[in-house]
Amino acid sequence: MDWTHFFEEAFVVSLLAGALRLSTPIILAALGEVFAERSGVLNLGVEGVMLMGAFASFWGASITGNAWLGLVIGMLAGALMGLLMAFFSVTLRVDQVNSGMGLYLLGLGMSSFLYRVAFGVRTTPPIIEGLNNISIPYLSDIPILGPILFQHDALVYIALLLVPILGFVLSKTTLGLNIKAVGENPEAADTLGVNVNAIRYLCVIFGSMLGALGGAHISVAHLKIFADNMTVGRGFIAVAIVYFGKWRPAMTLVGALVFGSAYALQLWIQASGAPIPHQILLMLPYILTILILAIVARRARGPAALTKPFRRGEG
Repeated sequence: MDWTHFFEEAFVVSLLAGALRLSTPIILAALGEVFAERSGVLNLGVEGVMLMGAFASFWGASITGNAWLGLVIGMLAGALMGLLMAFFSVTLRVDQVNSGMGLYLLGLGMSSFLYRVAFGVRTTPPIIEGLNNISIPYLSDIPILGPILFQHDALVYIALLLVPILGFVLSKTTLGLNIKAVGENPEAADTLGVNVNAIRYLCVIFGSMLGALGGAHISVAHLKIFADNMTVGRGFIAVAIVYFGKWRPAMTLVGALVFGSAYALQLWIQASGAPIPHQILLMLPYILTILILAIVARRARGPAALTKPFRRGEG
């Protein structure tokens, strides 16, 4: 293996561009989870939501011939999954860990089942046209930065734009302040006239829609196929990244990029023919995430009411 490639400009550009692309599903799912957890709901079912979003958007793009309509269908599927999670965790006040894992298993099984119903059992999976890369005029021609930042599909740009937008919503708007108040002290928020359950429903559904969009990026923009369990743990990584980012969109972006960089690096090492078992390389991004989480989690302080059900008149 020739390690001098690490110092070549072409390699660095390719690695960083790939890292951004591979980070996009994590960015979208983690941003959605930030809102859910800020409101006090831990949604461990993000992985299942991403899988349903990946299938529904792929199916929608396949039957309509339009990738954007497919994304809308995928987000609607995510909204339904979020509604189900909110019903169990907010209305029925079921333990959020149990309801989240149930949602994950539902998404895992349902996406595989519906795929076989829609497309049958095939030796070669169907392929859609999906989303293509969009080179932003002038900006894409900038040396080094152009190929890294400005030659991607639309969902990459949307994910990056959502970081400052959602950060602004959380920190500078009345809605954001209400969300944080519900996540910190729902009883106090309720006495001030904030509808705690409505805020939690809104955040969980919105978060699930973003999670579904993250899954859709894999099937509609990146691979342009659907396969069983194709998210390979990205939903759980997104939940961990929220802790790394301390429930702030900007830091969440940093954590997602770290994972994406590790994932892109292990793909390059495999392609280079390095004499390293591919199983070890596949573990690299997840090991890195665990190490970072172990270091950061001890100092992380989440919303005070996270995972705690709300009952008016109690607490």
